Amino acid sequence: MSQDPSTMMVSIGKCRLELLQGDITRQQADVIVNAANSALATGGGVDGAIHEAGGPAILADLQEKYPDGCPTGSAVVSVAGHLSARYVFHAVGPIWRGGRHQEPALLASAYRSCLKQVMELQCHSVVFPAISTGIYGYPPDLAANNALKTTIDFLKWHKAPELVRFVLYGSGAFGAWARALEDLVPR
Repeated sequence: MSQDPSTMMVSIGKCRLELLQGDITRQQADVIVNAANSALATGGGVDGAIHEAGGPAILADLQEKYPDGCPTGSAVVSVAGHLSARYVFHAVGPIWRGGRHQEPALLASAYRSCLKQVMELQCHSVVFPAISTGIYGYPPDLAANNALKTTIDFLKWHKAPELVRFVLYGSGAFGAWARALEDLVPR
């Protein structure tokens, strides 16, 4: 399962699920997922980094296509600007409020929405961040389990996309995702 301390890979049928500690803006894939806010306004963290690296074309495309924003638990598609991707998906995860306000269902829905759109656009690879775990306060261990279980179930059912990579910022996030993956896909 493991190659080195900052990467992990497992096979789910013919699909590959990878964990990588690093910078999502430096990834090459058909789709890079952004952890967006419901207004689709430029924010901080992953969102700010993606907008900065991708350039103003991303925000201009969002403002033109989605003037009313995007509801929590959903995702919308934009151009990728200067990023090494065909598209950026802007997924809106929930703000953590103790777990009793549909946060798990909304987080799973945000990931599923992205995966469904990957299929619809006939993409083969997608790169995710740890949606909702930054300023939105979702506990990383709970988010990791939810995101990975949702993704693994999707891969088993749809047998696509070929590659799903979670790019995690920092060793704490990587550790949470690695522990969850080991629990969900034991050796």
